Amino acid sequence: MLKDTFFKTKSTLNCKGKIINLSTPIVMGVINIGPDSFYDGGKYRNKLDYIDRADELLNQGAAILDLGAASSRPGASIIDPKLEKRRLLPALETILKKFPDAIISIDTYNASVAQEAIEAGAHIINDISAGSIDEKMFETVARLQVPYVMMHMKGTPENMQDNPVYQDPVKEIVFYFAQKTDKLRQLGVHDIILDPGFGFGKSLEDNYRLLNGLDYFRIFDLPLLVGFSRKSMINKVLGTTPDDALNGTTVLNTIALQKGVKILRVHDAREAVEAIKLVEKLRECSNS
Repeated sequence: MLKDTFFKTKSTLNCKGKIINLSTPIVMGVINIGPDSFYDGGKYRNKLDYIDRADELLNQGAAILDLGAASSRPGASIIDPKLEKRRLLPALETILKKFPDAIISIDTYNASVAQEAIEAGAHIINDISAGSIDEKMFETVARLQVPYVMMHMKGTPENMQDNPVYQDPVKEIVFYFAQKTDKLRQLGVHDIILDPGFGFGKSLEDNYRLLNGLDYFRIFDLPLLVGFSRKSMINKVLGTTPDDALNGTTVLNTIALQKGVKILRVHDAREAVEAIKLVEKLRECSNS
């Protein structure tokens, strides 16, 4: 593992005046508004469901709530922005009314959705396509001046798992992020979070090579976010299903934390918070 002293990762995010401190890793809790998510699609359908889910995640220690209304499961089609807004914006309004101090991330690849959600009170844009699906996304982020989660994905959700091929996934994704971050910085974007995109256009072996090489992404001095939660990269190895993949999720989260990851995107906040506390105690004792 690379020494912590080699790189000093950006340790704060400015979320429209609300400052997130990343000196200790944090949890981003998932709220899927759409009906077809791979794990909990269709589970949250009305105002009470949204409130209950947000309350659960916040009470378990989530620092960010990540709202998404467009499925990104393998084979999913690109959603029309109008439909996405009809699903997303009422849920956002409901959650912010009940939890006005909550920090909200919007999981979208559509620039117009991102803009309207930020104007409605959201704080962060989480884009699985890193501006590749909607060419207006980067200029929208620059204009809004909010933190931007930029994920790597080969292709689109509809075709990303159609035999993705890499010579070296770590080197190729590092190069991809180098190009994207340069463009964002030229536009004046300051708060950038990198997500290597586990399960998005990668084979099972690619995912584990990428996990093994997470240290290399420290060269960007930017916060790293990962999302393993209940994914097939766990289930294919353990013979589990998404419903019983929590233990496997926690194992991979723990490995990622030891490699310097700052944000865990999960369905289960309590277990992720516990993993952070234990890894931080290990780090504290190793430095004493």
